[in-house]
Amino acid sequence: MTLDLFQDCDLPSPGREELAPGAILLRGFARRRAEGLVAAIEEIAARTPFRHMQTPGGQHMSAAMTNCGPFGWISDRRGYRYEPSDPDTGAPWPPMPGIFLDLAADAAADAGFPGFLPDACLINRYEPGTRMSLHQDRDEQDLTAPIVSVSLGLPAIFLFGGLKRSDPSDRIALVHGDVVVWGGPSRLRFHGILPIREGTHALLGRQRINLTFRKAA
Repeated sequence: MTLDLFQDCDLPSPGREELAPGAILLRGFARRRAEGLVAAIEEIAARTPFRHMQTPGGQHMSAAMTNCGPFGWISDRRGYRYEPSDPDTGAPWPPMPGIFLDLAADAAADAGFPGFLPDACLINRYEPGTRMSLHQDRDEQDLTAPIVSVSLGLPAIFLFGGLKRSDPSDRIALVHGDVVVWGGPSRLRFHGILPIREGTHALLGRQRINLTFRKAA
């Protein structure tokens, strides 16, 4: 049986795995909150729909995305940056739901980063075949805060590399409810997602949703 067909009772047991100094995988940490998270995502997307942002080089990103919180991450011909409003509408990004803030703070604290208060949440939607190339999260002004990344829906292979793009990457299987937190000496590690395999998830269908919490300012 493949991971994308697993029911919650068949998923790996919750646990804590160290990936590198300052990088922790929290297995199943978000699983019990998943339905509430998905409901909040649907409300956010109704106000600020998912879109495929353009890279500075003129290509469109594979994953569709939107944002919530005081700041949203955007990409266009001018580069990568955070903005307080949706460029498509000019309106502020939707507020970050309480269930998001609580999950991000709890996961960060469990991983050794207490007091985390994100001001940006990137919401990425992956469909089968969608990928994310190796990159660093370095557009934030505060690099002392960790990254908190939540996986929902279809499984994915997470690439977790080193501080240089050419460093080898570990391949880590992520399933519904897993949370990865990285900061400290691992804060600027390169990371990415291999193409999502075909499948159907009971809650999200043919998609994976990733919530990435950051301290942008």
